[in-house]
Amino acid sequence: MSETPRLETYPHVTHDKLRYSDTDRQGHVNNAVFSTYLETGRVEIFYQDPDMIEEGCEFVIARVVLDFLGEVRWPGEVTIASGVRKLGSSSVTLEQAIFQNGACVARAETIIVQINQTTRKSQALGERARAKLERLSLA
Repeated sequence: MSETPRLETYPHVTHDKLRYSDTDRQGHVNNAVFSTYLETGRVEIFYQDPDMIEEGCEFVIARVVLDFLGEVRWPGEVTIASGVRKLGSSSVTLEQAIFQNGACVARAETIIVQINQTTRKSQALGERARAKLERLSLA
């Protein structure tokens, strides 16, 4: 994650509307809200398609690294861009970026693991999920 991300390099893009309640004492969007924006991008990838999750499984976050590159100011919206950087047997490494008015204001690397709801142990991604995630590859 050394270069400043460019929106056009990401295969999945979505948006979030900024809320006045997201702002802090300095008048910009609070840093904790950036994680919520990243969640918006992840949820659209992993939970809007029933083929993504094996029966009896769910996705959990194993790691998040978030770099703040600029401020976000209300009002307006942010664009959340996501792509798959690496695909493991039960894990997915996402690269995500947040943009406002065309400028990249944050970037993140998130590792998501599919786990079995009963055993709470990792479980391999299914073939359909793997195929859909490969289409979101940044490589």
